[in-house]
Amino acid sequence: MNASYYRSQLERKNKARTDAEKKVGEYRRKEADKRAAAAKARASAAKSKNASTVRSKLREADRYEDQANTAARDAASWSTKAAKYGKEAADLQVKLAKAEEAEQKAAERARQREQKEAERRATAERKKIQGRLATTEEQVGIVLRQLREPKPEKLRVLMLGAASEGDLRVSREQARIRTAVERALHRDLVELDVHPAATTEHLLDGLTRFRPHVVHFSGHSDTDLIVFEQDLDEPHEGAIVTDRAFANAIKATDDPPLLVLLNSCHSAAQIKNLVEAVPFAIGMADEIGDGDAITYAARFYAAVADGQSVRAAHSLGRAAVELAGLPDHELPTLACAADVDPSTTFLVKPPQ
Repeated sequence: MNASYYRSQLERKNKARTDAEKKVGEYRRKEADKRAAAAKARASAAKSKNASTVRSKLREADRYEDQANTAARDAASWSTKAAKYGKEAADLQVKLAKAEEAEQKAAERARQREQKEAERRATAERKKIQGRLATTEEQVGIVLRQLREPKPEKLRVLMLGAASEGDLRVSREQARIRTAVERALHRDLVELDVHPAATTEHLLDGLTRFRPHVVHFSGHSDTDLIVFEQDLDEPHEGAIVTDRAFANAIKATDDPPLLVLLNSCHSAAQIKNLVEAVPFAIGMADEIGDGDAITYAARFYAAVADGQSVRAAHSLGRAAVELAGLPDHELPTLACAADVDPSTTFLVKPPQ
């Protein structure tokens, strides 16, 4: 994991600890108030000579004591959580320091390499390369203008899941999507290529061999990175890929996808860059729960396979999350290039 990842995780743990400590204070104050009220009720009972009043005040005191005991238990629970968050924050602080040190060393090595390479470069050679590239691009442009329109074909969806530490239900999400597509109106027009433990090799092989119209990623991410798996059997820390590297891979092929869906936390920050490479991109505006992400994705692909537009499928996915009573229905975010309209774009078109 890189320093940016640990830094963002540390900020969240510190916030969670602060919130938990605030809860502890609230419940401690509530406990004190209820115990004071119980003492006051007992004092009133002691002063009264009316038997009925005494019983009533004593019952009132017992209720306040029960409420005080409940508040005390809640305070203790939140205190335990605060301690847990504090320990996790301390562990993340150590990891952050190590990651920052490693990145500094790597940056220095990279700087030294670049300096040596710069000394070997010749201005004349650069001009030759630029001239050859210009000639090649001109020839490619001529060929592309002469190509025929592509034949109708199935919608190909490359599904990449990555949870190297086993903390996400990636396989469950992929199974829900497959079931939703199989029940859809035009199920025979959709083809899924599923990788539940996806590495960057799966991404590159899928882009060139499967030639997907849609790339779907589910796993961990942040505003500027995506976490793939490594080719290891045991649980491990994932392979960090920057948002720039991911976008460059998406647009590197001769026929880039039409849509990229990042079903992962804080990924909405990446979709503006993605729509420079593909017409449509979807990401999550904040941290999203497993159930919310799975529900959105299953309904989105069901709607696509039913012949709905990109905008309608996105709206139906958000509606499914809200109808299920889940809290994150506003997090899925759709972005599109300036020259496309998601309300008139259909990824699945049945033959006439």
